[in-house]
Amino acid sequence: MDNLSDTLKKLKITAVDRTEDSLEGCLDCLLQALAQNNMETSEKIQGSGILQLFASLLIPQSSCTAKVANIIAEVAKNDSLQAQLINMGVIPTLVKLLGIHCQNAALTEMCLVAFGNLAELESSKEQFASTNIAEELVKLFKKQIEHDKREMIFEVLAPLAENDAIKLQLVEAGLVECLLEIVQEKVDSEKEDDIAELKTASDLMVLLLLGDESMQKLFEGGKGNVFQRVLSWIPSNNHQLQLAGALAIANFARNDGNCIHMVDNGIVEKLMDLLDRHVEDGNVTVQHAALSALRNLAIPVVNKAKMLSAGVTEAVLKFLKSEMPPVQFKLLGTLRMLIDAQAEAAEQLGKNVKLVERLVEWCEAKDHAGVMGESNRLLSALIRHSKSKDVIKTIVQSGGIKHLVTMATSEHVIMQNEALVALALIAALELGTAEKDLESAKLVQILHRLLADERSAPEIKYNSMVLICALMGSESLHKEVQDLAFLDVVSKLRSHENKSVAQQASLTEQRLTVES
Repeated sequence: MDNLSDTLKKLKITAVDRTEDSLEGCLDCLLQALAQNNMETSEKIQGSGILQLFASLLIPQSSCTAKVANIIAEVAKNDSLQAQLINMGVIPTLVKLLGIHCQNAALTEMCLVAFGNLAELESSKEQFASTNIAEELVKLFKKQIEHDKREMIFEVLAPLAENDAIKLQLVEAGLVECLLEIVQEKVDSEKEDDIAELKTASDLMVLLLLGDESMQKLFEGGKGNVFQRVLSWIPSNNHQLQLAGALAIANFARNDGNCIHMVDNGIVEKLMDLLDRHVEDGNVTVQHAALSALRNLAIPVVNKAKMLSAGVTEAVLKFLKSEMPPVQFKLLGTLRMLIDAQAEAAEQLGKNVKLVERLVEWCEAKDHAGVMGESNRLLSALIRHSKSKDVIKTIVQSGGIKHLVTMATSEHVIMQNEALVALALIAALELGTAEKDLESAKLVQILHRLLADERSAPEIKYNSMVLICALMGSESLHKEVQDLAFLDVVSKLRSHENKSVAQQASLTEQRLTVES
């Protein structure tokens, strides 16, 4: 390793003189040392201060350029030097070289290795975005026939495509057309390389759709060639394409306009057919993706009734027996979106004992906070949107009341609020049926705590007081309210800065005084 120090000294001198032969000799020694021990050599390079020279040695005319690019690619493997290379500005220089020397296979390869190592860094992406890397990579990609070479380009494209600006540049440079071509070529192949390339291409396609601008550009009002091609993936027999197709639809379904257009043009039936093919021992990732798409499509108000009459709830309920938390989570979200302000559908689902019992079970899924939260929210939504006595009775009989009471203490205000509104409806419509469960869940004590806590949001205080008034109709709960000094807490709220809270406090105080 001592002759490495000599090499580095010599390199400093020859780099200034630009004597190609001795420069090439030094670079060869350096590459050898890096091959033997990358870590140690890289640290010595850093310590010698020679790193700064490499950017100046990347010149189009020089025969050493490929070797310099090779050294940069090697040095870029250990994290400590990546940031330094980026700050030195090697990215724009390498991108320029790639453009000039795209015929030179060795140099091209070195540039790609360096890009692959640097593109993972967040700070590099802004630099890449200010170059014409997208154009150069797509141009290079179109020329490659060999699997390995394409693979190398993919390895640079994937981390770069996480940046929204670069996503759009790649779409504008025509990457999508290349990806669609690969999918068409490889879809029926049994060869391992082809299967891998099909997966990479379709995954990258989905990644490009995660950017709002790139997604909208490719949607083209639902008339776009890309959108139509992606649609054709859903009925295919290839699981990878089914998955990518469903994920792509979920990404297209990120604004109301797109969702409405897709539902009007029959996407729901395609997704339901896909789900049907995966009910028994189905592919979990495909189930999850198709449910994600349906959930997003159900967000616009005008789509809900259309999707309900198309039979989406029945299709989704087939997955009620799934033991996979990601599928459970999306199933719950889809149902919750569908019944929003749809009283009839909410009543129908809320009287479905199998569903309600499963929800109550999932409300206890401590290991899966997402599933637990969504189950609670759906229980509350069934009551809030149906306002039905039968639904409340079903939920009481299935043991759901205690979960709604616990939900009122959630750390998320929106969930607290949904719980309190549902509980107020229970107290107004079926207090007798729910009385015992409300008592054993310690609802009155929880309400006292919410009203006394200064951190409670105004709407939480307001809805807690509405609920207190509704509970007065039960003798045992009324007694609990009297035993806890509610009057003190409530009268303090009469001077609350929020008008509605102050007003409700006055009404509640009167009620408490009269009833005592």
